[in-house]
Amino acid sequence: MSTLKSLRDIVSKRNILYGSIMLSLGLVIACLAGVVSFIVFKQVTASSLSIEINNPVFAEGQATPESISNSLPDSSEPPLPLIEPTLAPWDGAGRVSLLLLGVDYRDWSTSRDYSRSDTMILLTLDPLTHTAGILSIPRDLWVSVPGFQHGKINTAYYLGEAHKLPGGGPGLAVKTVEQFLGVPINFYAQVDFGVFVRFIDEIGGVKVDVPEEITIDLLGSGSATKKTLQPGVQVLPGEWALAYARARHTEGGDFDRAQRQQQVILAIRDRIISVDMLSLLISKADILYQELSSGVRTNLGADQIVKLAILASQVPDENIKRGVISEKFILFGKSPDNLSILIPLIDKIHVLRDDIFASSGALNPLTPGGDLERMIAEGASVAIQNGSSSVGLAESTAQYLQSLGMNVISVSDYPQNVTLTNIIDHSGKPHTTSFLVDLMGISALKIIFNYNPNSNADIELILGNDWARSNPLP
Repeated sequence: MSTLKSLRDIVSKRNILYGSIMLSLGLVIACLAGVVSFIVFKQVTASSLSIEINNPVFAEGQATPESISNSLPDSSEPPLPLIEPTLAPWDGAGRVSLLLLGVDYRDWSTSRDYSRSDTMILLTLDPLTHTAGILSIPRDLWVSVPGFQHGKINTAYYLGEAHKLPGGGPGLAVKTVEQFLGVPINFYAQVDFGVFVRFIDEIGGVKVDVPEEITIDLLGSGSATKKTLQPGVQVLPGEWALAYARARHTEGGDFDRAQRQQQVILAIRDRIISVDMLSLLISKADILYQELSSGVRTNLGADQIVKLAILASQVPDENIKRGVISEKFILFGKSPDNLSILIPLIDKIHVLRDDIFASSGALNPLTPGGDLERMIAEGASVAIQNGSSSVGLAESTAQYLQSLGMNVISVSDYPQNVTLTNIIDHSGKPHTTSFLVDLMGISALKIIFNYNPNSNADIELILGNDWARSNPLP
């Protein structure tokens, strides 16, 4: 006899409804563990955001960051009504996906300024196979934002809010992730950090196995905000669980943080699907729902919440796949204004996506062939400039690359001497960039993504003295 069937024998239909809603909200809150990060208790100003969004070129007829700042409503005016985005409909039977956004809801609803999303997590659930998946998307991923040029993926929410686009920040964030991953998204949910902390405390904390010593920062706790967790299994209260999930000062940085978020997600799930905890939540459903639902913004209807809650409770632990777009799936690079960005390796990310989101077969065909075939198929135009002290290096390198099938369109001298070879990608050509990096041993720190649709070449290759010394040219 299932947990829900047992509960139906001892509670009314009304309490089952509230209990299912609380279960679903709890799962949503779990998945947002720690995503509000350092924006907690702080307003994110428009001036700081203008740096982070890499000064995008806005589509014709849209406002610039300056006009947005000048035209924001006075803080004394009542907030505009929320317009929910129109997302892909769910038939109630097939695979369903949900984008979780970690924006501080109180900042969003009361400030004159607009926030970015801090972390995105995409969930999927297949009712037919009783499988589920969790994919963490890093905030610094460099992607095309619909209606704008390339930027960090976390700026999509800000742009949607600031421009008052249909569906606001959630709408543009969903469109951006859909375009990037090729996965239709049915629902979104955005949860206030305070709701997360309150819910964790309500269920008596979460049990996590801390793999190694880590220092966490309990924001808002006074002077003694830093705590050190020792390795081992331990129960963390809400504020500690939030701090553990959002900590990023570890060797793996944001990638480690994504793993901890997923660890906390599953820890909360284990806690709330137990019979005793469900009974407790149901008994307090009226009060908890009134307290917590105000901190959750979502396009999920009550009937959909109930259905998803029941479906989620039927997925065994071993059928939940987890993935993080980590250093295996990106190249480290620099934006035009010298910010650190993550350049996605699309085919590798699609393999990860298919493993998590596809029950069988690929969602979209991958680019066929190996690295060389993919570079040729991409057909990127490459301009080579010689920044080394070796005369004629650009010409000989061009001949070599052309013999491999690369589309070299020009060679020239660079105006100054360069120590390390650089790549400047003007149009998003990951296969060619990856091929050059592997072939020439180019440092990931010397890859610059400078979106420029007016550039004569897709990619500029600036040869340095390192290539002059180590190249295999005859």
